[in-house]
Amino acid sequence: MAWTIYLSFAGALIEALLPKGRAGLARAFAFVVALAGLVIAAVGFAAGAGQGRVTIVDVPWVASMGIRYTLAADGISRVLVLLTGLAAVAGVLFSWNIDRRTNEFFAFFLALIGGVYGVFLSFDLFLLFVFYEIAIVPKYFLIAIWGSTRREYAAMKLALYSFVGSAMVLIALLAAYATSGSHSTGLLDLAHAGLPVSFQMWAFPLTFVGFAILAGMWPFHTWAPTGHVAAPTAASMLLAGVVMKLGAYGCLRVAMSLFPHGMDPWGWSFLGIGSWRDVFAVLAVIGIIYGALVALVQTDFKFVIGYSSVSHMGFVLLGLMTLNQIGVTGAVLQMYSHGVIAGLLFAIVGRIVYERTHTRQLAELEGMHLSRRMPFAAWAFVIAGMASMGLPGFSGFVAELQVLVGSWNARPWWTAAAGVGIVVGVAYTWRALQKAFFSDAPHTHHVHGNHGEHALEPITWPEVTGFCLLAAASLAIGLYPRILLDTIEPAVKALLAGGGQ
Repeated sequence: MAWTIYLSFAGALIEALLPKGRAGLARAFAFVVALAGLVIAAVGFAAGAGQGRVTIVDVPWVASMGIRYTLAADGISRVLVLLTGLAAVAGVLFSWNIDRRTNEFFAFFLALIGGVYGVFLSFDLFLLFVFYEIAIVPKYFLIAIWGSTRREYAAMKLALYSFVGSAMVLIALLAAYATSGSHSTGLLDLAHAGLPVSFQMWAFPLTFVGFAILAGMWPFHTWAPTGHVAAPTAASMLLAGVVMKLGAYGCLRVAMSLFPHGMDPWGWSFLGIGSWRDVFAVLAVIGIIYGALVALVQTDFKFVIGYSSVSHMGFVLLGLMTLNQIGVTGAVLQMYSHGVIAGLLFAIVGRIVYERTHTRQLAELEGMHLSRRMPFAAWAFVIAGMASMGLPGFSGFVAELQVLVGSWNARPWWTAAAGVGIVVGVAYTWRALQKAFFSDAPHTHHVHGNHGEHALEPITWPEVTGFCLLAAASLAIGLYPRILLDTIEPAVKALLAGGGQ
């Protein structure tokens, strides 16, 4: 699976060197590289079925500091690498209309994908941090150059939030390295170094928050809707689909693995909150409800999806804080599910609808009767909306059900509060669906500023292919979740047992 990293970075370099003005060549090459990455990810996922953690490569890098180039994969890594491959292919397909500086766009795109693959496969903390930082830089340029609404502001806000979170993580990791005395930055070495409980009590929240910023945890979520709205379609798909998962993955793989005693009770409580585990579970529940309520009142179609991502990522963080197998397994499955479904929603809203109507305002879309003029878009959003609401048959149902069961076993009131977010999620999804596609409002002539109704640009084959890929990825897991659960459960069990062994 290491070749997913190497191919992506090599592809990014070649894209940057391709001749200018050859948009078709740049698209085709990016698609081939992304597809090759997906194939390698799928083969690696299938080959790893029934296996535990497998070391892919382990060689000295900075020997004097104990830093090694260690790539490995367990069940959690394999699922998220597969998700990254799906998001990469779909992102290229929904970017087929990019005709400005096309080779540069796809060079940044593939560099971002390479960084994401690297994070999910790194088992050396210094290496993981390097890949984590590499993924931040292309995000900035993708939004700042090819974005739309307040793109420079959104790109800078995302970069600043990301770097602040990274600085918090780096402080904790350097302190752990110095405190452990193990002279190693290996994840498993530090996890078994016997770090003092008093040290873990402050290192855990520092690391968890540093990563959770990128996961969209309330109240550090404000970069997410702004970034999603400003980003071009492929970038918003990647932001919601895989970049937010980097944060959640760091919370699980680094914060919870290295500093498990940081979640121990403090010995006193206030309003029922007596540990960092309780604090972050409460913030996750607030994020679920807050994101859903704010999505319910948005007038911009893309902001609806942006805030829904904050809400759905709350389920990931809540699942992690259950600290039981079913809840954490549900959190990992929700990472996959939300990655696929959010990518699909952003593709429909940003590429299929906005690029044709040139508006995201629900009030303006109401009068366009898009269910009649773009029936594919309307029914695609119906399917994506049902998946987002967690209807049975889609991956979100299985994932959220496991998180809710796990949270009930931990604290029943967490489940009750999260249930409110699910109900509001149904409301904002159907509100957006009705206003954007099935409204009976009087006809308006907003499109292109012309008078008289005219045909919109037809749906293209890359859009149909991308939709089918992501919809099938959600349906397959919704109908037969054991495809992923058989891989995730052993890895989660090992991680909860201590140090990911």
